[in-house]
Amino acid sequence: MQRLTIGDVEITSIVERDGPWRTPEAMFPAYDADLARKHLAGLDPEVFDQASGKMVITYQTFVVRTPKHLILVDTCTGEDKKYPAPMDFPKQPWLDGFRAAGLRFEDVDYVFCTHLHIDHCGWNTRLVGGKWVPTFPNAKYVFHKREYAAWEQATAEGRNPPGEVWRMNCLPIVQAGQALLVDDDYALDDTVWLTPTPGHSPCHCCVNIKSGGQRAVVTGDLMHHALQVREPGWYTVFDWDTAQAVESRRRFFASVADTGTLILPIHFPNPTVGRIGTDGAGFTYRFLRG
Repeated sequence: MQRLTIGDVEITSIVERDGPWRTPEAMFPAYDADLARKHLAGLDPEVFDQASGKMVITYQTFVVRTPKHLILVDTCTGEDKKYPAPMDFPKQPWLDGFRAAGLRFEDVDYVFCTHLHIDHCGWNTRLVGGKWVPTFPNAKYVFHKREYAAWEQATAEGRNPPGEVWRMNCLPIVQAGQALLVDDDYALDDTVWLTPTPGHSPCHCCVNIKSGGQRAVVTGDLMHHALQVREPGWYTVFDWDTAQAVESRRRFFASVADTGTLILPIHFPNPTVGRIGTDGAGFTYRFLRG
């Protein structure tokens, strides 16, 4: 992702992995091949690999530098978690990207998690002396309190996901006293605040960033691919509540379409940042270039 500046806030990203990842028919239960061909013909070429028939999916962390704070939004899959393939990403690309950004673990003030799935909270912790500890020792970690409670209960009941994700990536943050368990309306300040967009997970949230009269929104997994902008009803195999996920997506698109709001979807490939527009009764996504 290119460097994005809005007002006096700078946003960049750290990429953990990218490239062709999954076929749309494997991702979207409501997939329609004829509709997909029609939509893909009009989408930016970066989002689909014609040779493999797979969508291009990126895993990345957004780095938000405000005049007051250094913030990370979503922390990918992390290191030493021993996840099975295909989620067993090597840790070095993320670490190299973090260091290339001129960052140290100690520099981070806040970590916002849009939700607590495996690929959005992994670098929350690292393994030190056989124990999971917060990766960012000076940071406060922002978790939606009902999202946290839902995964705590799911873990206690042995449901998968999340498997060990909550124990490895979330519980140690609370035990260290570094968690902020917040409600739907949480605002860090007048620059950064949450918008609830539940469905993909129990209390999924988007992270708003506003400065100099401009607004950007990190959308987490509100959408995984640009096909879902054209077809908001295409829920994914990973959604907690499919009907709610579709409702949240449609409501969000309607609220930002044609407003100039900059959209930062975690899983969209470079150049990532774009705008949502209207096209008749539907929506479009166009990358911001240059």
